[in-house]
Amino acid sequence: MLDQAKEHLKHYFGYSAFRPGQEEIITNVLNGRHAAGIMPTGGGKSICYQIPALILPGITLVISPLISLMKDQVDSLEQAGIKATFLNSTLSHSETSSRLADLKNGLYTILYIAPERLESPVFMEQLASMDVSLVAVDEAHCISQWGHDFRPSYLKITDLKTSLPSNPVFLALTATATPQVREDICSTLGILSEHTTVTGFERENLSFRVSRDGDRLPFLEKYIAGRSEDTGIIYTATRKVADQLYERLLKKGIRAGKYHGGMSDADRSSAQDLFLNDDVQVMIATNAFGMGINKSNVRYVIHFQMPKNMESYYQEAGRAGRDGLESECILLFSAQDVQVQRYLIDQSSFHKERQHSELVKLHQMRDFCYTEGCLQSYILIYFGDEAAEPCGKCSNCKDERTSEDVSKEAQMVLSCMIRMGQKFGKTMISQVLTGSSSKKIRDFNFHELSTYGILKHKTAKEVSEFIDFLTSEQYISITGGQFPVLIIEEKGLQVLKGLETVTRKEQNRIVQKAPDDELFLVLKAVRKQLAEEENVPPFVIFSDKTLMDMSLQKPETPEAFLSVQGVGEVKQQKYGRIFADAISSFLKDFPEKDEPVRIKKERKESSHLDTLKLYQEGLSVKEIAGKRDLSPLTVENHLLRCAKEGLNIDTDSWVPDEYAGEIEAAINEHGTAVLKPIKESLPNDVTYFMIKAVIVKRESLKEVQ
Repeated sequence: MLDQAKEHLKHYFGYSAFRPGQEEIITNVLNGRHAAGIMPTGGGKSICYQIPALILPGITLVISPLISLMKDQVDSLEQAGIKATFLNSTLSHSETSSRLADLKNGLYTILYIAPERLESPVFMEQLASMDVSLVAVDEAHCISQWGHDFRPSYLKITDLKTSLPSNPVFLALTATATPQVREDICSTLGILSEHTTVTGFERENLSFRVSRDGDRLPFLEKYIAGRSEDTGIIYTATRKVADQLYERLLKKGIRAGKYHGGMSDADRSSAQDLFLNDDVQVMIATNAFGMGINKSNVRYVIHFQMPKNMESYYQEAGRAGRDGLESECILLFSAQDVQVQRYLIDQSSFHKERQHSELVKLHQMRDFCYTEGCLQSYILIYFGDEAAEPCGKCSNCKDERTSEDVSKEAQMVLSCMIRMGQKFGKTMISQVLTGSSSKKIRDFNFHELSTYGILKHKTAKEVSEFIDFLTSEQYISITGGQFPVLIIEEKGLQVLKGLETVTRKEQNRIVQKAPDDELFLVLKAVRKQLAEEENVPPFVIFSDKTLMDMSLQKPETPEAFLSVQGVGEVKQQKYGRIFADAISSFLKDFPEKDEPVRIKKERKESSHLDTLKLYQEGLSVKEIAGKRDLSPLTVENHLLRCAKEGLNIDTDSWVPDEYAGEIEAAINEHGTAVLKPIKESLPNDVTYFMIKAVIVKRESLKEVQ
């Protein structure tokens, strides 16, 4: 059946190989095993149930909270030649009855429903009369009460196990699940741990940036104006700020839309359609917009205010670059954001234990904004990947400014905390350190402490931010509750004893990128016209990633289109001639562009090719890093990417002969989902680069076979 699955992957979707984790999940499902897939946004979760749906008898039921996305998903499947439909509240009674009748007559392979429909006894009875072979639970983190988006209706899914006589396989899929949430999902759905596939949460095409400059509006306007051909999303914490930004950007001549819970259903639907159809350049929205927004060509996501937790942030940021192309995730942070989110949590209807949990998550989100370590590693470790390595391209990894030793200042802060009994928050500690004469400090006799005023040359805000930095680096921890208290961690005690050094950099700055190449823009225009003619969003025709591959390969015949990533036989027959003619016409007008088009260097899309050229000239990794002003880790990742793309490069030379066999054995024993166990089982001289080189070679051999 796996061979059949691979044939369907190529025929319907235009891909010659599965992405990491897909094959393992599909194999479990086809063998009748309940399974779970924890995969990053854009990692191809939908394929994990769409391919089995084509092989298994009867119907595949997909439970999703994303009503606004269902039509787009069905449109995309029908474009690929797969019969699918949906049932949700947007349909009339007659439309629903007609589709149910067609389902019973076997006219559809895949059915999408919202979880709330499971609360209808009538529908459950109708469902029981159908041959349901697979139940795919999308956004499965909604099952867990400890997830960031718990929905009680998801608990009704367990009733399907006893009510469906067809005894279907259950498949849970999500992109944002901490270990606790993951355990909750599997326990609820009866999924064994050995049938849970975790491919990791890393999104290699995303670069993360945090700015604490404070001057958010001028940056935002300049950034958007500099990317006039790109689509983006701006998230705000409140409706009021979303409205204000929307009006301001419109006055600046920017094609903006807005979306939040204060708008009518019709206005929200209209705004979303304009965004999906590329009729607005940027969407300004609260978190009401977008779980599951399947727009593949979002090139940037900007958080104008800090979100309430890491799960929300990564899910929202993950809407950038779903097509796999380089995209940016920027967080414009202000200390006031913490107070806004704290207020929203206080006003929530959460029970006390849940509210405490939300406050802890808020503190962790704030720590992310102050950390000077790799931003992507921080995110991955949060979700349970303890082996996360520096990404080499986030704003912190690329920050080459010299760090200064702030151990003395850290000792002053920690010493003051001890003298205050470790019973207060950062505001009170900052006031003591800067010598405030407030009544409260005198009431506690803190003005008599030896640490009183020891940092009076700094403002209370500067000291407060320094304390946030120490917290983000785990020298200090915060207790939850209504009045957070700071406590010194073991790492902080080492600083007090002079056994550990604390270093800190200045604030980060954000660098902008250049727009895309000319042919890519021509292809976007062709796609836009086709989408309008067929009344579907542009990305349903082809994703940005597919258009980018067209601009690189420049296929001038419909037959050549089958080599373009994301082009299956159905779409090749339907659109191949149209796009081939557009490319041929472009090359006649610009004959000098008859070589593969590369994106301008600022976009970094071809940066790995520049590294390859130097490597082929005989330069070492260290020499290339120095010449190109990159980190050695980035250079190594460039070379690995070249190998993955099948370029002329010898991966064997990266792995000494005496270690090759040991690495192979370790990979066979531990798998490739997490590299840390592999590394720990091998000699110290074996690097992660060597391990990755062996993995890349294995994957390339599989594709050849």
